[in-house]
Amino acid sequence: MITTEVTNAIAHIEEHRQAMEKEAGAAAACNEALRKLHKLLDREHEALQSRGAGEGHAENVEAVKSEIDRVKQLAGAAGKGVMPRHGRPQAQKHVGPSKPHNPPRYKARRTMGRTSGR
Repeated sequence: MITTEVTNAIAHIEEHRQAMEKEAGAAAACNEALRKLHKLLDREHEALQSRGAGEGHAENVEAVKSEIDRVKQLAGAAGKGVMPRHGRPQAQKHVGPSKPHNPPRYKARRTMGRTSGR
């Protein structure tokens, strides 16, 4: 049976993900939730190894893994069709070899090495 501590931790992470999604977007919220869930999973793996399966840690590990999979699916669905937020789109200027970037200006003919004192 899943312990209350893990159930509460998963619920808290989900609430935080939903609140963060409104502020920062789905991708950032899912990344933060996945980071926290992986930390919780590591903690449960350590508890499972040190204390054994008798205290429900195996079920906790499975519950956290299923939550990680669910959030990964949300992150995948949120990432499809999303345009990056870079402000207004700007046209790309392509300067080919036939057209120089700065065309040369007409420069008057200058004398080489002579001063202008005639």
